Amino acid sequence: MYADDHPPPHFHVRGPGFGGVILLSNLEMDRGVLPPGILDEAVKWASRNKDVLYEQWRRLNDRD
Repeated sequence: MYADDHPPPHFHVRGPGFGGVILLSNLEMDRGVLPPGILDEAVKWASRNKDVLYEQWRRLNDRD
């Protein structure tokens, strides 16, 4: 997750030779390509931490 990033709320998953963006609203890929095992792991992790991820998004991207 990056500060002053563009909406909608999302997080980035990066690794050697791959990268993608997952939306917080539905935990689906927005863009990029992730290996199936990595995508599954990222979605499971995000579903367990969704409240924290939204809180972090608001903290890093408050535009008021």
